[in-house]
This record gives sequence, structure tokens and C-alpha cells, in this order.
Amino acid sequence: MENDLSNYRKSYERNPLIKENIPENPMELFQKWFYEADATDGIEEANVMSISTLGLDGFPKTRIVLLKKFTWEGFIFYTNYDSEKGRAILNDPKVSLNFFWHSLERQIVIKGHAEKIAPNLSDGYFESRPKGSQLGAWASEQSQEIDSREALDEKLNQFEKKFEGQEIPRPENWGGFIVKPVSIEFWQGRPNRMHDRILYALQKDYNWKISRLQP
Repeated sequence: MENDLSNYRKSYERNPLIKENIPENPMELFQKWFYEADATDGIEEANVMSISTLGLDGFPKTRIVLLKKFTWEGFIFYTNYDSEKGRAILNDPKVSLNFFWHSLERQIVIKGHAEKIAPNLSDGYFESRPKGSQLGAWASEQSQEIDSREALDEKLNQFEKKFEGQEIPRPENWGGFIVKPVSIEFWQGRPNRMHDRILYALQKDYNWKISRLQP
């Protein structure tokens, strides 16, 4: 099989990203870009992001997750701590996040350290989830092998019966991670592949150094 994609080209023509016009804290710019993405037609889930981890097998792996909250401190998402992703993070907390909003010709690349959030915060988010999602967190031993789809559905049925008529507690092995950034790069597409790249790098005094990178 051979597919030549060399003729796939798009010219990026949107607004420039000018270093002199950006805030000192990258979280302010992230918030601005996020809300603009959220308000843009054609972007159904602005909170979709990829997360890359270094697996226990020594290979990097990237997958899609959903950002559920961002604060001055970092970016929060939820998962099964015993999943491949969860075990990789607990073994090596250095991760990378990526947001790509094609309609806006923008992406954000974040490097940071991930750590578990407080259990009460995970409890609060779990309580807000639809009942089906709560049951799914109990039924799925995420990333573990299973014989068939029918076997997975049967596990879900068992937990539906177990928790029928009662509140569903959060499994202890399910909860949130917060990624605390050490660098955040904002990428804005520009004509002739001369893209704007602005990098915020956290310094030892907790201020952010702002640099322009060549495309």
C-alpha cells in the first residue's frame, strides 16, 4: 500500500500572534484561546486534548482525553488510575498535552508534571457524572484484556443490579490528575508555513520566560 500525501496543502491565513500583545501568564492566553474555540462553529468539543505518556514498556503513547477543568495551577482530567495511562503517569509523571483547533489554525503544546488531585475533588466530579458513566467506571478494568463485548456488557449489567436504587460511590482507583505546566507553546498558523510560535517557560522564581520560536 502506498499513499502519497505530498500534495495535501493548506494555507494558513488567520490573525498573527504578536509577542508584544500577549499576557505575562500563559493561563490567561490559554483561557482566551479556549473560549474562542468553544464559541467557534465547527468545533464540537473544545476540551478535547491529546496526552502523551512514557509507558512501562518504554514506548511513548498518545491518546485523546477530555479536559474537565483548568485553573491557574494546571489542567485537570479524569481516568482509571490502574489503566495503562494511569500506571504510566504514576511511574513517570512527565507528560505532554496538545490542543488542536483546526478551524482557528491553532494548537497549544503543554509539557508538565501530572499528579493525583485530592480525593474529595474526584468525589465531587464523579457525583456530577451521568449514572451510566458512573457504572462504566466500575465495570471497566480499563486497558485490561477481556474475551468479548458480551462479557463487558454483562459486567455492566452486574453493577447496574448491585447499585440499583442507591447512590453510586466513586471507585478508589478512579479519579483526577492535574498537569502542572513547565512550558506552554502557542502555535498560530501563518502563510508560507511561517507560523507564529510563542513559548512560555517556567523559571525557578515561578515567573514565565516568553520567547518566540522559529516555525
